[in-house]
Amino acid sequence: MKSTLIDSNVLVDLFDDESEWKGWSDAMITKCRDQGPIVINPIILAEVSAGFDSYEAVNQRLPEEFVVREPLPWEAAFLAARAFVIYRHAGGQRRSPLPDFYIGAHAAVAGHTLLTRDARRYRHYFPKLRIIAP
Repeated sequence: MKSTLIDSNVLVDLFDDESEWKGWSDAMITKCRDQGPIVINPIILAEVSAGFDSYEAVNQRLPEEFVVREPLPWEAAFLAARAFVIYRHAGGQRRSPLPDFYIGAHAAVAGHTLLTRDARRYRHYFPKLRIIAP
């Protein structure tokens, strides 16, 4: 069975009836669930939680029967930092990418496929990572 780490942008699409990507995201999540477990980590949960009023409301939309909640691997912290250093040396801004690097590193270290709508950065910094993207 193939496990898939789902990026927060795909989950946000799933929760937003107005998202132009809702159909694609829903279809890809269904396809990934047919192939194995789908996974989130605390960073993904934090990013998705911004749209909810309570932890209970998030849990209703992301029940444990729907997603496996994995802790962040320690090795992924190192890999995320290395990718971030390369990004900074190439002139990247300090804001926003560290959580994305951590998500990519988690998928890479754990052997998950990554389901995302924003594959460019992941493909550049984690070239061996299996990615599903539009």
